[in-house]
Amino acid sequence: MAVADADLLVEVTGAVATVVIHNPARRNAMTTAMWRRLPRLLDDLEADPAVRVLVLTGADGTFCAGADLGDLDELLDAGDGSIAVAAEERLAGFAKPTVAAVQGACVGGGCQLAVACDLRIAAEDARFGVPPARLGLVYPAPTTRRLARLVGPAAAKHLLFTAELVDAGRALRVGLVDEVLSGDALAGRVDELTAAITARSQLTVAAAKEIVDGRADADRVAWWHGQVRASGEAREGVAAFHERRPPRFGWVPPAGR
Repeated sequence: MAVADADLLVEVTGAVATVVIHNPARRNAMTTAMWRRLPRLLDDLEADPAVRVLVLTGADGTFCAGADLGDLDELLDAGDGSIAVAAEERLAGFAKPTVAAVQGACVGGGCQLAVACDLRIAAEDARFGVPPARLGLVYPAPTTRRLARLVGPAAAKHLLFTAELVDAGRALRVGLVDEVLSGDALAGRVDELTAAITARSQLTVAAAKEIVDGRADADRVAWWHGQVRASGEAREGVAAFHERRPPRFGWVPPAGR
């Protein structure tokens, strides 16, 4: 099958969906069409009961060099209402765990997407940057706040004020990434991590994501506890622990939850 020059490629293997940012001629920069497609693609994957984890990565050893500046006017005119921010917000709100697997450049819009994921695993050659100060742009407010929540105000200001690229080691120290591995080990570690997540209680995982992200009020938390009682997940988990066997978790999100 022919691959478009610039597109988002999707592969579902078992319970893991992998979305590949593919625009090799521009180091996987996100085009307007790609920003528009991402939320629709995420809607489909979120609705697929077979998918339990989403991995976001880039083609050919590069994560994403940012937004394609050929589309700059459209992005500028919209400000914080841009399609890039809408795509980022949809990714951040994805109901299932998300993992960014980062090699090479992860800059601008690429860093924006990586920060919107739940976890970030990086290869040693990964480089991260937030370049608006080089371009005379104002980084979107939701994006800026998300970055600051992740790395803290000082590290966020350093990235924003200087527009410097930081290596994977510094990214790890400030909390921008969770793990750094050799390039050869990255894919195996991502497979290991996603396998661990998919084997756990999806009730626990979904509830934890909502609560950590601040999207569960008191009524919603009570609803989650009700799901524990109604589903039998905890009884199965405890029984498996005592019987020294893998648990057979079976909770699936109720329709229209």
